[in-house]
Amino acid sequence: MLECVINISEGRDRAAIDEIAAAAGPSLLDVHTDADHNRSVLTVVGEAAARAVAAAAVERLDLRSHQGAHPRIGVVDVVPFVALDGSSTGDAVAARDAFCTWAGSELGVPCFRYGAERTLPDVRRGAFANLAPDCGPEHPHPTAGAIAVGQRPVLVAYNVWLAEPDLARARAIATQLRSQEVRTLGLLVGDEVQVSMNLIDPLRTGPGRVVDAVAALARIDRCELVGLVPAAVLAREPEARWDELDLSADRTIEARIRS
Repeated sequence: MLECVINISEGRDRAAIDEIAAAAGPSLLDVHTDADHNRSVLTVVGEAAARAVAAAAVERLDLRSHQGAHPRIGVVDVVPFVALDGSSTGDAVAARDAFCTWAGSELGVPCFRYGAERTLPDVRRGAFANLAPDCGPEHPHPTAGAIAVGQRPVLVAYNVWLAEPDLARARAIATQLRSQEVRTLGLLVGDEVQVSMNLIDPLRTGPGRVVDAVAALARIDRCELVGLVPAAVLAREPEARWDELDLSADRTIEARIRS
């Protein structure tokens, strides 16, 4: 089974988000929306659902009118394929490459691959500058921009909101925490600031560990899980901390697949 965690550049128009999410049908596991980021994260299973969501987003959204705190290169900003139980890394790479070809030809949206050959930050820095699209047109789609389509292991997207709205402090903390296992940004989100993170190896560096690292440097207002978490990662956190860390048993990938 393949999971796909599609990031779309819309977090304010509820009707548009619901319409795009509905395209996934019963393969939709979760929708996480953030109005300040103006971004939604849709977790689906299977290649067909990923394509249906992408097609609906390209049809419905227009990057030219988009404003939000999070970096983006397109209305369908990131499409990573993740191998779950019963699938292999090779399956995820094949799904990535097939999606890339399909989106480039059928949607007319240029796509940049990431995975073993380059990272997502590499794509963000280099798209249309020192990186040419791997599939599709050479220039951005007029309303949809471009898509970063990748293969990656399971990761955890996680935000820690600081008690004081000090952007310089958030950026300094992000820089201090950044590593091979944790990708970080310090962001101004509305009137607040957050350290936004992707936990690349969450079994080694999970939510509790990064929250403790931030807490050693600044007072924390709250924590936020973006999307779902693997059950194995949840099991490594003491249940007494789940509320503090914004975790729960019904927000695991495995629980959503079962339900």
